[in-house]
Order: sequence, then C-alpha cells, then structure tokens
Amino acid sequence: MVTLVTGATGGLGRLLVAELRGRGREVIATGRNPFIGSDLTRLGARFVPADLAVDDLSPLTRDVDTVFHLAALCSPWGPREAFIAANVTATQRLLSAARDSGCRRFVFTSTPSIYTCAADRLGLTETSPLPPRPANAYAETKLMAERMVLGASGSGLSTIAIRPRAIIGPHDTALLPRLLRAAGNGIMPLPNSGRALIEPTDGRDVVLALLAAESAQAASGQAFNIAGGVPVRLGELVAHVSARAGRKVRLVPVPSMALLAAAGLMERVSRLRRGSPEPLITRYGVMTLGWSQTFDLSAARSALNWAPRHRPLLSVDWALSEMGLA
Repeated sequence: MVTLVTGATGGLGRLLVAELRGRGREVIATGRNPFIGSDLTRLGARFVPADLAVDDLSPLTRDVDTVFHLAALCSPWGPREAFIAANVTATQRLLSAARDSGCRRFVFTSTPSIYTCAADRLGLTETSPLPPRPANAYAETKLMAERMVLGASGSGLSTIAIRPRAIIGPHDTALLPRLLRAAGNGIMPLPNSGRALIEPTDGRDVVLALLAAESAQAASGQAFNIAGGVPVRLGELVAHVSARAGRKVRLVPVPSMALLAAAGLMERVSRLRRGSPEPLITRYGVMTLGWSQTFDLSAARSALNWAPRHRPLLSVDWALSEMGLA
C-alpha cells in the first residue's frame, strides 16, 4: 500500500511521514522545501518536489492507495489569488489525479478557522453555523476546498476532512513561533486581557486523527473537528511558553474591539503600500486570539474512535524541548 502525503515538509507533514514510516508504510512525500525533503528521504520516504497547482500530478498518485492532503497556503494575509491557487486549484487537481489513478481514500486537512469571527464560540460542533463572511482568504479558500473534497465522496473514493485547531509541534510555523517572537520582543498586547479560551492540539494527536480518518470509510463525505479537548486561557498559554523558553515578557491587556479596529486600519494602510506587506497585526489574528473558540469532539470520538491524548501545556513542553528551547 503506497501513501501520498502532500505538504510533507510542513510541521504536521513531517510528523505524519515519520509515523507512517515507523509503521512500515511506503510513503511518497511532496512539498516545496528540498532541504526538509532530504530529511524525509533519510526516514525512508520517496521525496518528490511538486507544485500541486501547475505540475503534472499523475506520477504522484500512480499506484497510491491513500492521499493525505496537507499542503496549503496557511497565512493570515496575502493576495486572494495566491490562496485560490494553493488551496482550491491544487486540491481540485489532486482530487482529479487521485480519482483517475484509482486511489481509494483521500483525507483532507481543513481548518476550524472557518468558524472564526469577532464573537465567543463555545462547544462548536460540525453543524454549528458559520459566520456570514469568512475571516480572511485563508478561511474562505479552505472551506471551498473542504466542500470540494467532501463532494467527491463516492464511486470508490472515500473522502474525509479533519479540522485541527492550533497545532503544537516541534516543526510548527504558526502558533509557537508567533508566541516566541512576541516573547522575544519583551512585550505582548493581549486582546481581552488574555481571557479568551483556545484549545491547542498536540501534533501527535492530529497525526492519529488523520490515521483514524483513513480507516473510517463509513464516515466518508464528512468533516470532523479536532482539538486538544482542554481549553486554556490565552494569557496562561503565553506565560507558560515564555517561562519554558526562559524569556520575560510583559503582557499588556488591550480591549479586543480596539485592537480589531487598529488591525483594520493597519490592513487598509498595507493595501495602499507597494506589494501589500503583511501588517503588524491583522483582523484575523485578533479574532483568533481575542475571542474564545472551543469544540465538542463527540463526532470524532464516535465516528473516528479518536480522542486527544496530550494536554496542551505538556504539548508545549514537548515541542519546545524538541526545538532545544526548554
């Protein structure tokens, strides 16, 4: 059984490839970072660099039984056309190639950012209403891709999507690095005084959720929320990361709506500048950290037989230790 992992050079992809190889699986790994690709080759994977939006994908999917589609443009800011190409066009082309090659399973990594808005959202289920407007182009295009994947279920192809929240791991390029950069600056503004609840998810738990989704063919055509199961206050998380990394940071409480307005102004200014560089803060960033977002994991427990195994603060300790920072 040959398995294809896209986005294999990303933080989650590296963990998934290592787990698959540890189980003796034959793995084709694709991504855009040839240096990390060399590390995956040493694990025994066959690394094939590819741009999913333009390259011929038939060599990637030939003889493949399962596709884990992790590749995406994950950023709070950027031109919409770039998100369309990386998240929608690439997914559409990969789905077509997988179907033509006779793949049986297609597991898609979506995002709970589709729920993000300027309001507390507690106990979210897979049927909870979505905001009338996506928070940004990332959330918009990931939702488009998710619906495309789930709509492709049938005719011998099982498709499932998971929505992992705030992944923590040693190769993380989003949550931990941003918190560490803020700690390095010595000061961090905290929307809502850091009281917002978030549910970080250990990368090892997300890998197990992906493998559970692969096996749950009866759940084809469905999406599942994946989270750490233990809500943590943002202020507590920031303080823990800073302490474990040996950095002192002054936490400055800021009203969420005021910070949201400031982010909106910064975005307008950025759009007027050449190249529209990412502003210091974005509305999406404020919304993800200024309002609570927690999840009801009943569906994943029932249909996937999956539950988180690691507590968030211990996951932070593990990731920082692997990074040599604790």
